[in-house]
Amino acid sequence: MTRKLLLGFAVLLVVAAAAYFRLHHAAAPLEIAYAGNRQVTLQSTTAQVREPVTTVSYGDRLEVLERFQDQVNVRTTTGLTGWVNERDLLSTDVWQKAADLEKRAVSLPIQARGHTKVLTNLRIDAGRDGIRLRQLNKSMPLEIFERRAVEVPTSAVVVTQDESAGEPVQAKKEDWWLVRAQTSAKDSVSGWILGRFIELDVPQPLPDYASAAGMRIVSWSELNKVVDSSGKSKPQYLLLGAHGPEGQPCDFSLLRVYTWGKQRQRYETAYVESGVCGKLPVSVKDSSQIGSDTRFSFTDIGSGSATERDYVMHQTIVRRVKQAGEAKPRKHRR
Repeated sequence: MTRKLLLGFAVLLVVAAAAYFRLHHAAAPLEIAYAGNRQVTLQSTTAQVREPVTTVSYGDRLEVLERFQDQVNVRTTTGLTGWVNERDLLSTDVWQKAADLEKRAVSLPIQARGHTKVLTNLRIDAGRDGIRLRQLNKSMPLEIFERRAVEVPTSAVVVTQDESAGEPVQAKKEDWWLVRAQTSAKDSVSGWILGRFIELDVPQPLPDYASAAGMRIVSWSELNKVVDSSGKSKPQYLLLGAHGPEGQPCDFSLLRVYTWGKQRQRYETAYVESGVCGKLPVSVKDSSQIGSDTRFSFTDIGSGSATERDYVMHQTIVRRVKQAGEAKPRKHRR
């Protein structure tokens, strides 16, 4: 009898120990992932009838415990578990690429500022096939760095009857821009956005000037500042743009310099040049560092090879600096 009791007690002890181990020792994760949306809700089950367990924010670290079709069971850093859709997660590899992209963006000169027109996908690479990092709300502030022309996928191209009846249609391209989005007062994230979803915050009255000239603005830079007759400081601008649709091989094909006219108390066109095939970034050297003149430069690829183009601005006079062995540049001042 005593032996049976001892055996039963031993079995009970083993069962209790197994239950304790199951409850108090978390399963080892299959991998590590990160929340890939503004907010991701963990659900209690994959069934249609379910309850929210908790909510995590973009970039929160999660342990992957199990996968079922496109659903993933994850555990938070606080020990809560729940199910999320696979598209709301970023792998460790993608998260590292995003961190590297953010680091690179911080080191690049800002070429323009703007905001998102609509709810927009931010991607790790330029193109519609790029992995989505997260969605950005409408009116999210953006710093803009680089442009890349990417072919539009065939499935996304609308072919008209005239095009389909004639010769094969050339591959259409669209502009993608590397941006850094200010998601909060302290946080930012960098990635690629489709250009048509960006609204540029171009200083007034430059948009009206560009529109009158038939110019699609690509970038602008503040060259320097002058003091007007009332003692107020007025910035003077370099405006870069293009004619025609997006997807062109050049980042910009024309440039204009606008200076403040003290006599008429308005901006005036000081310099115009077209026929270039410029690539961003444009480098501007602050006049306070080089004396009374302001300089700016960019790379031109119109001749088939990269050529540096340098300009100097003295008061309201802008001229291109002749390179060694180059014919004297034509004047475009107006």
